[in-house]
Amino acid sequence: MRRFTLRALDTLSLDVVSDLHRAAFAPLGERAWTRQEIAELLASPGVGGRLLELDGKAIGFALHRHVADEAEVLTIAVDPDRRRQGAGRALLDSVIAQARISGARSLFLEVGADNPAARALYRQAGFETVGSRTGYYRRGAGPSVDALVMRLRLGE
Repeated sequence: MRRFTLRALDTLSLDVVSDLHRAAFAPLGERAWTRQEIAELLASPGVGGRLLELDGKAIGFALHRHVADEAEVLTIAVDPDRRRQGAGRALLDSVIAQARISGARSLFLEVGADNPAARALYRQAGFETVGSRTGYYRRGAGPSVDALVMRLRLGE
């Protein structure tokens, strides 16, 4: 059984995190977030992140935001060679736990309508689709893809 280690994301991890984001999203035709963009997000009020390691090597990360009684998954990225091994679920569970600790009543996220693996992960965690954003994700030279807006109720 794999043993993941989660730790708080900090500025010392920005290079590896931007590399992970590129590896996870560039093959989909999405623009990868830069080191600077991630640093600016982390410096924003209410934003936090978790770095996931396996055997001392970073294999994924999550960024999330908490405002008032709502939280949002900004991104979850997993090294493509480490997918379907529980890394995404470990990161999602960590964000859910943090949202509960922060007092959020709902956790939102957006996911590409063309990403069945991620949508299945979110549904298994209890998220429901509550809306969509037409043509939200650009896929390189291909057509844009709708984003599904999903919500997990954390409490009333």
